[in-house]
Amino acid sequence: MLFHCHTFFSFRYGLLSPEMLVQELKAKGYTSFVLTDINNTSAVFEVYREALKQGLKMNVGIEFRRNGQWQYTAVAKSATGFRIINEHLTAHQHCNSFPPLFHEEVLVIFPMNNLPERALTANEFISFPPEQVHRWPSLKHLHPYREHLLMGLPITFSAPKDRQLHRLLCAIDQNVLLSKLDKSRIATTSAFPIPKKDYIEYYASMPDVVQQSQELLSMCTLHFDLEKPRNKRFYTCSDKDDMALLRKLTYDGFAYRYSKNDRYARARVEKELRVIEQLKMGAYFLITWDMLRYAGNCGFYHVGRGSGANSIVAYCLKITDVDPVELNLYFERFINPYRSSPPDFDIDFSWDERDQILDYLFKRYGKDHVALMACYNTFKAKSLIRELGKVFGLPKGDIDCMIDEPNKPKKHHEMARKIYRYAHRLQGIPNHLSIHAGGVLISEAPITCCTPLLQMPKGFPIVHFDMHVAEDIGYYKFDVLSQRGLGHIKECVKLVQENLGVSIDVHDIQSFKKDERIKHNLKIGKTIGCFYIESPAMRQLLQKLSCDNYVSLVAASSIIRPGVAKSGMMKTYIERAHHPEKVQYLHPVFEEHLGETYGVMVYQEDVIKIAHHFAGISLDEADILRRAMSGKTRSKTAFQELQDQFFANCQARGHARALSEEVWRQMESFSGYSFCKAHSASFAVESYQSLFLKTYYPLEFMVAVINNFGGFYFAELYLHEARLAGANIHAPCINRSSWLTSIRQKDIYIGFVHIKSINQKLIQEIITEREQKGPFRSLADFTSRVAIGREQLELLIRIDAFRFTGHSPQQLQWKKGLCLRPNKPKVATGLLFASEMAQEQKYELPTLEQEGNEGFFEQLDLLGFPLSSPFDILRTSFRGDFPAIDLVKYQGQTVRMLGYYITRKPVRTVKGEIMNFGSFIDAWGYFFDSCHFPPSLQHSPFQGRGCYLIKGKVVVEFGFPTVEVEKMVKLPQKADPRY
Repeated sequence: MLFHCHTFFSFRYGLLSPEMLVQELKAKGYTSFVLTDINNTSAVFEVYREALKQGLKMNVGIEFRRNGQWQYTAVAKSATGFRIINEHLTAHQHCNSFPPLFHEEVLVIFPMNNLPERALTANEFISFPPEQVHRWPSLKHLHPYREHLLMGLPITFSAPKDRQLHRLLCAIDQNVLLSKLDKSRIATTSAFPIPKKDYIEYYASMPDVVQQSQELLSMCTLHFDLEKPRNKRFYTCSDKDDMALLRKLTYDGFAYRYSKNDRYARARVEKELRVIEQLKMGAYFLITWDMLRYAGNCGFYHVGRGSGANSIVAYCLKITDVDPVELNLYFERFINPYRSSPPDFDIDFSWDERDQILDYLFKRYGKDHVALMACYNTFKAKSLIRELGKVFGLPKGDIDCMIDEPNKPKKHHEMARKIYRYAHRLQGIPNHLSIHAGGVLISEAPITCCTPLLQMPKGFPIVHFDMHVAEDIGYYKFDVLSQRGLGHIKECVKLVQENLGVSIDVHDIQSFKKDERIKHNLKIGKTIGCFYIESPAMRQLLQKLSCDNYVSLVAASSIIRPGVAKSGMMKTYIERAHHPEKVQYLHPVFEEHLGETYGVMVYQEDVIKIAHHFAGISLDEADILRRAMSGKTRSKTAFQELQDQFFANCQARGHARALSEEVWRQMESFSGYSFCKAHSASFAVESYQSLFLKTYYPLEFMVAVINNFGGFYFAELYLHEARLAGANIHAPCINRSSWLTSIRQKDIYIGFVHIKSINQKLIQEIITEREQKGPFRSLADFTSRVAIGREQLELLIRIDAFRFTGHSPQQLQWKKGLCLRPNKPKVATGLLFASEMAQEQKYELPTLEQEGNEGFFEQLDLLGFPLSSPFDILRTSFRGDFPAIDLVKYQGQTVRMLGYYITRKPVRTVKGEIMNFGSFIDAWGYFFDSCHFPPSLQHSPFQGRGCYLIKGKVVVEFGFPTVEVEKMVKLPQKADPRY
């Protein structure tokens, strides 16, 4: 008889998790209930599964609210009713109010204070709370509706003491002080579960209401088949036709990827096709292939990565560019009959192309059958403290102090302890639905059979559940992701064609792997701008490993991951790579199957290998074991069974117990941080594509990196790289530059986008005018043709964008007063012939020149970086003891280096202290790295961007030098001549 149960997915209102709700109701003696979260169904499947375990019957409804006011509750009598209320919420979620809902499979329950001004239908009822029973005789307006009354206990929190938490959530939601809370929008003091017998006792004087409530609840027979596949079943019209098409496409691609006589590859294709057919996953492969076929027709680049790269069928379909035969990747890591969770393809597109791919999927498979995945944005500690501080009316300074200095209670407001306590209790509760990074669902039935849809700002709807629930109820998601690295590659290819007239095939990976120049640049870490391998840590690792081949790069992409590095295995790997002859393998199986990684379990696939080849566990079950060891399976029973099987097999194979236990220990410890090899291999392919472009077309590549943003560094460093490669760097120019950075032969013109506060619409008008009527001849010609205000014109003059006139910025600042008349409307004439005003006036300008480094400081202000060397404005002429390229020669010695700060990485030591790793460029343009231990940081901290004099000891590890900083000081600059 509970028709109003809320979980914490009634965002900023409810407090109960799905498990807590069911357990509370079970403990209070209830056998059935209706879940009715507010404008939401996120908890439906989790509550349903928990209710099945606890032996309770659950039905589903939605409590429709607008601006916090309860309109009515709709309860589904069946699966059809559930779809109806999902569609109702989807259609009207952004309306001013929810229209009436009439359907024979839906019960509608109104609050007492919001009855419709008409007679109620047979499916419409009134929620009658237990605290109102004693007032029944005086509620004359309800007496005609007696046969429509239902028991109305709302469930929002678990006990009266939790109501204050509920009130705090409501205050956060309403963005008001706790004292200003709208009481009509919060739950009553009785909104918690009481024993069923006490609940019924409240209605002792109204047995007809109890009976009617019981009968209605028994009429609701909603059932979910949690084992039923929900994806689109066929790409064609049947499983048989899907597999026939998949086989044809696979062997068409096989002819491109392999020799027709490669029997091993052919046998593997057949094996995979059998499993795909057995698991009825042909449509999943074909839909992915179809999406990429469309992308290819549009000229889009993609990278297929993740465990999907373990599939030779995916490789033949060109879903991935990773050869699983070359890298000995196991298909079972991607798909196997024992795996409980569905696999997914991770497909990366350029950041500016992803939305078009999504649009295609919605149109190709129908908007009723496609939706994006949701994720739950939860309350975090710091954000909660800030929100609660506002609710209690604390000043911003007190709130900041609580967040920035949590261990200094003497400085805190007197409310701080209470706020910390509330924040601790509310932490982790869902705050709102958000969009998953790339998950797409394509369903057989309309997707509203399972969930309402929430329209997102870009126009694509999301479901109400996350990826874990999707897996539990049988959805295979398609991960359609975006990244900037592919944008770099795509634009570079285009720029090379435009600037040099050269066509490039960036998919010729096999040639890139053999290219000696690419090998050399990889080995010395000359990888700035290249996807995944440009960070200081990655370039350092490449040099320490002397990495010059694809296999080594794949390993480097894995061991750089935080878990591996933290475990100490990264250092072990590097040591073994330098001295492979000293490696002592635990068992010959390790040498045979882990020889590529010197006996170190770098990849998740390595755990599968050892379980299979050392203990004889099948590849399918070995992947289940790998998942269990990494905490990705919920079944402890299955894990224990596999563990028992492992040791039983080892004993049968004659392995000593001590050896078996050590192998198990290593597998278990490595599996927690090991990385998917196929994922690393996919990253490495894109790294090779980037590195090829940087090696042979460095100027175009750097322009592409700058224009796609999102690299590890700032545009300044990428311009520095282009300059080292022979480019001439120019400030923005009215007659040469575009909105984005452009290149003409070796001349790179910085885009207007980099000028702070510049108006993009204005720049587009300038470019259009220039393209239609030719270059601007003078400042007067410019102001007559372009409608521009004083502030925007001053920005362009300050950055020297009118240098083609032959006048200095100082002269033009004086002259602009003659071109921009105060009383003249700021509208361009648009005349075919230049007017008198546009003719250059004949007068003598005063002698106005830039002083010293004035241009440097203007560029620093407007672009955020200078175009000349930052060392030129230092007061000192000292440039360091020697170039950074010679550092390795001074191992163990104390040196003085002068460096321009690029970036730093803070790291917490074992003792909890903070140390830093820094990266600098010297006056010759070479990089060098620094290490700052906590004592050094205390007396020589970083002080923002600029040039630093660094004194420290040179430490060389595996051929890579680092300066362990003893003292560091930021050097003073020459005075700004503008002031």
